[in-house]
Amino acid sequence: MAEADASAISLGPIGVFDSGYGGLTILRDLRKTLPEYDYLYLGDNARAPYGSRSFEVIYRYTLEAVKELFARGCPLVILACNTASAKALRTIQQKDLPGIDPTRRVLGVIRPTVEILDKVSESGHIGVLGTPGTVASNSYVLETMKLFPDMKVTQQACPLWVPIVENSEAEGDGADYFVKKYIDALMAKDPETDTFVLACTHYPLLIDKIRKYAPEGMRILEQGHLVAESLKDYLRRHPEMESRLSKGGSAQFLTSENPEKFDSLASVFTHHPVKSRRCALD
Repeated sequence: MAEADASAISLGPIGVFDSGYGGLTILRDLRKTLPEYDYLYLGDNARAPYGSRSFEVIYRYTLEAVKELFARGCPLVILACNTASAKALRTIQQKDLPGIDPTRRVLGVIRPTVEILDKVSESGHIGVLGTPGTVASNSYVLETMKLFPDMKVTQQACPLWVPIVENSEAEGDGADYFVKKYIDALMAKDPETDTFVLACTHYPLLIDKIRKYAPEGMRILEQGHLVAESLKDYLRRHPEMESRLSKGGSAQFLTSENPEKFDSLASVFTHHPVKSRRCALD
């Protein structure tokens, strides 16, 4: 009977959730590193941005999205959003998942980023550039202290970077002022900082300007590759989950906003055309 039950488990895609568009940079690297799997992306664009919302609201919205992806057959969901990872992941893992389905998994983007800091930073002084919500949560500070208690983490909220990206101004001259402003503010707090963590999945679209205004020799960590490598290792260590994932090399896209609006901006993040469907979240 056990063998029959196991064989009856249907295969499903890897779910990737973000409050908006930034998680598409994570999806892009997941597909580069693990191209054989199917992916289902869900962007809660109608209720974005999450960065300035309360813990309770972010937790509720994120849980709704996770349940939606589970209902659509995803055995595993990646919270490709720093704010959701910071404010909702642990509660969902510990409180909700056992009651929903203890065989499914929800993973975030903060731990894979923090895990490699000791291999990257020489000074042990880390600068975190993130949304106000991620910075207020202190998640990067707390996670770093767990693994590397001797490191110093300095945070800087960059509230205008996401609007700059989502208004297609990342290449414009106006972005320079605000990129320089936040980098200078972080470096004024700790001049010994030698590693920047881009703690928002939108920020890779500003990478050229971030490099331009970062001090010479600064190490800059983008999360997509780190999350993809971490997931690859996770699936290697958890064959029981890997065997539940469908392998067709496809990617489908859902948005809580107008699909045409989503598609027009999503291509900026994915570097190829996107065709999404609307998915109501409530």
